[in-house]
Amino acid sequence: MTRWYPLAATDDEFLQTARFRIVHVVNLSTDTGRVWSVLTAHDALVSWARLITASEWTSSRPFGVGTTRTVTLGHGAAALRERFYRWDEGRRMTFTAESASRPGFRRFAEDITLEPTPDGTRLTWTFAVDSAPGFAPILTLSLPLLRRVTRGWANALSDTALDDTALDEPRGTTR
Repeated sequence: MTRWYPLAATDDEFLQTARFRIVHVVNLSTDTGRVWSVLTAHDALVSWARLITASEWTSSRPFGVGTTRTVTLGHGAAALRERFYRWDEGRRMTFTAESASRPGFRRFAEDITLEPTPDGTRLTWTFAVDSAPGFAPILTLSLPLLRRVTRGWANALSDTALDDTALDEPRGTTR
């Protein structure tokens, strides 16, 4: 059985002031509705985000504020239980991680914003992390790798949103 380590709640201020913060802005050549559909699909993340091996929506549709999800990286190497505190249908979603399957994090949040542009959608994806004191040096050293991995997720979302078959069939390991 997985042991879960509770994390402190986050808010919008934390998204702006976190010690470890990564922001990616990517212009996608598809409309915001299509991007939103990929972000909220049953296999969200798994079908296009490397290292994410499971994603389980633990709330029923329709999703909104209070929706929960569990996301697993590396076939169980680590997992987060997430609760969305913002859900602006088709435009923005923000979650705070309530617990992690590994120690080291104190707070973790993500914010995804979609803005229509003349050529498609501007995606702004913010990752905000606060670590336990002993974990901070490891996180500091791994920040370049984390930036590259999360940039890859943002770019892969672009490719998936353009793929006409992306939402047709279940892919990846989800429940």
